Amino acid sequence: MASSLPSRLYRSALNFTRGKQLHSSHVQVVDDLVECPCCGEFQQLEEIAPGTVARCVRCGQLLERRNKGGPLATPLAFCIASAALYLATLASSLMTLNLYGRERSVDLLTGPMELLHEGWGEVGILVGLVTILAPGIVIAMMGMILTAAFFEELPDWAPHLLAWYEKLRPWSMMEVYILGIFVAYTKLVDMAHVEVGPAAYLIAALMISMAATDQTLDQERIWQRRRVEGVIQLPDGNEVDVDRVTMADLGGHMPPPEHMLSCHSCGLVGVFPEPVPQTRSVGLCPRCGHNLCKRKNNSLSRTSALVLSAFVFYLPANLFPVMTVIKVGSGGGHTIIEGAIELWQDDMIPLSLLVLFASVTVPVAKILGLSYMIVTTKLRSTKKLMFRSKLFRIIDIIGRWSMIDVFMISILVAVVRFSSLANVVANAGVVSFAAVVVITIFAAHCFDPRLMWDVAGRNGQIPEDDVRTGNESSEFSAIRSPEEQDKMEPVKA
Repeated sequence: MASSLPSRLYRSALNFTRGKQLHSSHVQVVDDLVECPCCGEFQQLEEIAPGTVARCVRCGQLLERRNKGGPLATPLAFCIASAALYLATLASSLMTLNLYGRERSVDLLTGPMELLHEGWGEVGILVGLVTILAPGIVIAMMGMILTAAFFEELPDWAPHLLAWYEKLRPWSMMEVYILGIFVAYTKLVDMAHVEVGPAAYLIAALMISMAATDQTLDQERIWQRRRVEGVIQLPDGNEVDVDRVTMADLGGHMPPPEHMLSCHSCGLVGVFPEPVPQTRSVGLCPRCGHNLCKRKNNSLSRTSALVLSAFVFYLPANLFPVMTVIKVGSGGGHTIIEGAIELWQDDMIPLSLLVLFASVTVPVAKILGLSYMIVTTKLRSTKKLMFRSKLFRIIDIIGRWSMIDVFMISILVAVVRFSSLANVVANAGVVSFAAVVVITIFAAHCFDPRLMWDVAGRNGQIPEDDVRTGNESSEFSAIRSPEEQDKMEPVKA
């Protein structure tokens, strides 16, 4: 959208009064600036005291945390404990079922293997990935990252591990698996004598130690040990010099938002001499080597496609049975809702409400919530921005907890294998339900919540390049008023 002549003259005069520094051909890296990953507000972040957190002044998103303990020693101790618990869990029994004198013991690997043998390989592989492979990988990666952080300068491979750790950590679902064990146990106690093995207690301890590792980890302290290269490699192969500055070097003036972006991996804020395209890469980050993009590419299109796919899978996930329970020759299929009703009838009301919330309410809330944010962004709505930002953060957190039923079924299929006496087999509904959970997690990851604030004109002007090239973000073009652009003092988190 072309700006008016008075607005263009005003911005030209304003840039002239700020001096020639902003017109430098160099890229400036501003050490004490951060961008909120939820609303896109650039704000000055000063050093915060140990035991405190810094939150976005506009949407309340957590920006940085300082822990009172050792920034490296404390998370490393928890990480070593997690590694020991993880190895012990793999070697321990999870549960033993005794039915009329016949016993069957299972471990963490038995459930995924039984699902593979029954022909539900998709679910078996998924359960194995998130309960066996992913936890081991993230624990090993965190150990390597913390070990590398003890060097005077962070090695070249460490930034890549940090980026992958952030992507893989949500897929380590031990905290969800422990609830799946609990639900499975309540269903088994009425069928036979059940003994909970040491692996169940080890998984609970592993859940706590991994959560403690994340809570005591101070990623910014680790990134401070990484050098910032003196040049940025552009997409065409050329290089541009990098100047490291602070807000004091800029005279306390906040650069135009359309000229700034932050690295999606390490958070480094760069100021460019020209307006930055919304989704096209402008080069490689001088600190971590990640592609520098202002916003996620085709965010709304990808999220819309995934939400529609999740809705399509959600219908058969609730209509078809997820498992069939046979006891002494009688029994039948159970849908997700029927399983929750059965728990209610057995006077396990809190557990019934938990299953109903995690397996019915959460998927619906994610699909409706993401659809609401997509539609309001497409319509360029400026209402309830704070509410939508909080809604996105909630959706991003609760998505994994819908895996409770999938984990419960994998345990029941593994342990109840007594031919005609008692048998539990998985059904087609569990595949559809697992697909809903996975697709909605990807959908939340693809959605860029900063677009909601972009369309409201709260993050500067969309560059003209995006309008001319027909980029997806061009429809969100919005221009701040002169009063907003004349914001000389940066906000402080």
